[in-house]
Amino acid sequence: MTGNHEQHQQQNAGQEPAKHRRDKSVQRRRVLIGGGTVAVAGGLAVAGLASADPLSTQQSTPKAATSGTASASASATATTTVCTLTAEVTEGPYALDGALVRKDIREDKEGVEVQYTFTVVDTGNDCAPLADALVEIWHCDSLGEYSGYVGGNGHDEEDDGTFLRGGQTTDENGQCSITSIWPGHYVSRAVHVHMRVHTDVTLTDDSYTGGEVIHTGQLFFDADINAKIQAVSPYSDNTTTETLLKDDSIYDDAGASSGLLTLTALGTSVSDGYTATLTVGVDSTG
Repeated sequence: MTGNHEQHQQQNAGQEPAKHRRDKSVQRRRVLIGGGTVAVAGGLAVAGLASADPLSTQQSTPKAATSGTASASASATATTTVCTLTAEVTEGPYALDGALVRKDIREDKEGVEVQYTFTVVDTGNDCAPLADALVEIWHCDSLGEYSGYVGGNGHDEEDDGTFLRGGQTTDENGQCSITSIWPGHYVSRAVHVHMRVHTDVTLTDDSYTGGEVIHTGQLFFDADINAKIQAVSPYSDNTTTETLLKDDSIYDDAGASSGLLTLTALGTSVSDGYTATLTVGVDSTG
């Protein structure tokens, strides 16, 4: 597993490139979401679907639930099929090839548990669920360090090149689930997760070969919940400056269409963890 070390060496420690968005011709892809998609996808994350850009008078637009509970009212209003735009941005300097295909990517990393569920829909096929797509995510640990690049954000720890990296293939409903921890922070970027969606991969014992990347994006978290999490252990051990979501160079305040996750608390304390859901629109036709 090898990363783009030349690009990494060109970055200042703890910083991603200042210019992240791709050329506008490939920057965004269309995604059809709403009541119809909920029915196909088995009713997953109605609040996440409804938080997309409002292009219908019947579409509600709640923020990710700051109380940790997704809005139940969204199911009553998200009855009209809605087209919106899904942001596509750079993979950043910390990508590695050959991700492990596994449901739990935490390894020995401690932090607040996050149970991700993604629904991938194909805009090139009437927004039908996209089966057999590999959804890959990667992010930093509680101290802001990426596996394969440890030390880049000022901390000294063991580096096996695989922690907090991995993916799962989607089922017939276009869904897959991955368990990880809430990311930490580092200089220049708000807390985020990187994502790639691959098609036509060949699975091996624990990884994959071949295929094509048809979506590259980033995921973001509710600012109020994140502030509480960054204040508890082990995140509180990270003394690097944190960039807030409103000041991030990538997130454009467009909600789910720009990767803002819908969060639901797993308990009464932030330390109990969260579920995080998002519908990801891709175009398999290119």
